[in-house]
Amino acid sequence: MDGVRAPDTETGDGAEPTGPASLGGKVRIAARWSLINTMVMRLGNFATGIVLARFALGPAAWGVYGIAQTVLLVLLSANELGVGLAIVRWDGDARRFAPTVLTLGTLSSGLLYVALFAAAPTVAGLLGSPDAAGVLRVMCLCLVLDGMAQVPAGFLTREFAQGKRMIIDALNFVLSTAVTLLLAFAGWGAMSFAWGAVAGNVAALIGCALAAPGTLRFGWDPQQARELLKFGLPLAGASLLALAVVNVDTMVVGSTLGKVSLGFYVLAFNMSGWPVRIISEAARRVSFAGFSRLAGSPQALAQGFSRALGVLVTGTVPLCVLLASFAGPVVEIVYGSRWLPAAKALPWLMALGLVRIGGELAYDCLVAIGKRRSLFLVQGLWLAALVPVLVVAARTHGIVGVSAGHVLVACCIVVPAFLFALNRGGISAASIARACAWPFLGGAVMAAITFGLGRHVGDSRLALLATGTAALACYVVCVLPSRGFLRGTRPLRQETT
Repeated sequence: MDGVRAPDTETGDGAEPTGPASLGGKVRIAARWSLINTMVMRLGNFATGIVLARFALGPAAWGVYGIAQTVLLVLLSANELGVGLAIVRWDGDARRFAPTVLTLGTLSSGLLYVALFAAAPTVAGLLGSPDAAGVLRVMCLCLVLDGMAQVPAGFLTREFAQGKRMIIDALNFVLSTAVTLLLAFAGWGAMSFAWGAVAGNVAALIGCALAAPGTLRFGWDPQQARELLKFGLPLAGASLLALAVVNVDTMVVGSTLGKVSLGFYVLAFNMSGWPVRIISEAARRVSFAGFSRLAGSPQALAQGFSRALGVLVTGTVPLCVLLASFAGPVVEIVYGSRWLPAAKALPWLMALGLVRIGGELAYDCLVAIGKRRSLFLVQGLWLAALVPVLVVAARTHGIVGVSAGHVLVACCIVVPAFLFALNRGGISAASIARACAWPFLGGAVMAAITFGLGRHVGDSRLALLATGTAALACYVVCVLPSRGFLRGTRPLRQETT
């Protein structure tokens, strides 16, 4: 099997060289498609959530859905043992070992589903929602479908084929949304989410197989399997820890406060994920492949990471500040007054969203440059510190305490740990600070404006629109000095001198 060295260039018969300039063009085109795709999908999910929350499902149903979604996400992080990333990362002809990857992914995901099916009543009971067992058993069918889709989806990512991914995701969204809405209005409750997810994943699997023909083929090579597991198991462990970090709060809230409080928390957490999902998810579809190509050049990697982080933070900060500042009015306008308890947790979760964006980008970078041990240690430290803090916070201050506890651990422990790990990979804390300086300054100015104007103009819809517009205008002025760096026309240090 080919090694994990990332070459500087790749050429083929009559093919365009893929040096830095060509790679940059591919990444920019793929990122543009990925951003469009993510925005369209998230806006669609946002609209669907509004319809369901207002007219079909209450907090208890959302709580059951939150339990099932949490378990699914944690299992998805390890369902193919991390070997699927080899399709994106390893050099040479990936089709040579793709059949072994597909076999490993399908077997491991199938075994995980069998174990989950048997343990579903116990898991649901431990998480404070015994009636979630049936939803778990249906929704986690997505494990097997996802395990099979890893190979064709990996080839699309490897080739920066985000245009094709947009079509596939659109099919997934249309089918899953249609099934969910039909079943929800028919009175199926949280089970409507489960069957909708399964239907969407079936569409995604078929779409990926058609977009990457010949990749859905089983095979087995013992030597390849050993090398793939050596490569993938540390990544699966780190990914499992990362998903546990993001979802342990749901488990704590469900088991400590009950499914109604969990429903409010899930709604607030999903709202806080709007900027994370729209911007960060779009970037992550190309960041790993891009960082992998730059892994052989420490200087290019450091510059590429700083610029990517600057772009993400610049685009995310204003969304986070606005949602945090107008949490109560936004929740009431969008979802209705019965969901107002969720607004109390939202400002803290928006701060957490900013940390998640940086952490996810750092995760991709550390994986791409082979710092899997450092990543594993950071994620382990995060989880070990988070669990006791969230348990105490939930019992003393409810969902607001859980949200604040998340931010406390992230800022005091996790951010320094990630900075240390990145520094060992050649990316200095100073370059990261410079990349974030202008957007953080703009965010502080926005917060001051929304707080100051809000006290005088009130919280009517017109007042909120005027305040938000003024704050955004000031933010744009604050980040203008960094525009050359964000476009890639000037290095960062020229922007800050």
